[in-house]
Amino acid sequence: MSKRISVRAPARIDLAGGWTDVPNYCNTNSGEVVNIAINHYTKCIMEIDDERKISLSYSTDMPTGSGLGTSGCMNVSLIGTILGPNYEPKEIAELAYQFEALLGNKGGRQDQWASAVGGISHLTFKGEEVEQKSLYPSSEFISWLEDRLLLFNSKITHVSGDLHKSIWEKFNSGDKEIVCALDKIREAGLSMAEAIEKESKNGVIDSLKLVMSGVDALGPEFHGPFKVNLQSHIATGNIVAWKAMGAGGGGVVGVLLSEACNRENVIEDLQFKGWKHIDWKIDTNGLIREEIIL
Repeated sequence: MSKRISVRAPARIDLAGGWTDVPNYCNTNSGEVVNIAINHYTKCIMEIDDERKISLSYSTDMPTGSGLGTSGCMNVSLIGTILGPNYEPKEIAELAYQFEALLGNKGGRQDQWASAVGGISHLTFKGEEVEQKSLYPSSEFISWLEDRLLLFNSKITHVSGDLHKSIWEKFNSGDKEIVCALDKIREAGLSMAEAIEKESKNGVIDSLKLVMSGVDALGPEFHGPFKVNLQSHIATGNIVAWKAMGAGGGGVVGVLLSEACNRENVIEDLQFKGWKHIDWKIDTNGLIREEIIL
């Protein structure tokens, strides 16, 4: 009997704490990350015919290198397709991470957990252990996030390998500036979780600013490519905080607007400068698997 298995897994916004989920850091200190699964997806379809021959296809809403965890959610959808319906999302997340590790990925686990679980998560990483706590702010607070936090594809290629290697070499050698920068990013993850739980808009802004400070301390190459397009809006107070969604110097940028700012004016200006606005909503489902008998 032939069948089709379809799996959909969301990409994610890394609000705060990214970098601290990497084993180099969380093997000695807890990593603290807050992220949001969003309605941009990787889809995987596997068809098994009457002779048990298999065909497999992928598609993605976002390009790899966007900084939205696309590669991680691709592997979540693949593993979710292969494993069958009897595995929990967190089990799929871990197996997807281990699959990537076998291929030489030295990054962290946040992408896989965000994609598999969905919603807003506060993730704590302690060595090989992951603690996931879902955050459930009110619909009004979620609407504020979706309206005020704008995403733009900068069309700058997200390249993190060499940048990461340099940072982790310095961290492992005990470089005080790098250690302090990563500790600051960890602190931002904790404060962001608290801000969302308390529905504090100012807390979200302050946490995002703390992330910016920590990333800037890692090196100017991480946020430098984006600043030229944002400076005028920062100067006028239209943008109160911002960050690159990926850990390398490229990809998607998230900008948080002030309450008084006209979002359409910012969108129009940044698109005129060559960036592409990405509309988004929170995905609360995480990985979805459907099996149809043909």
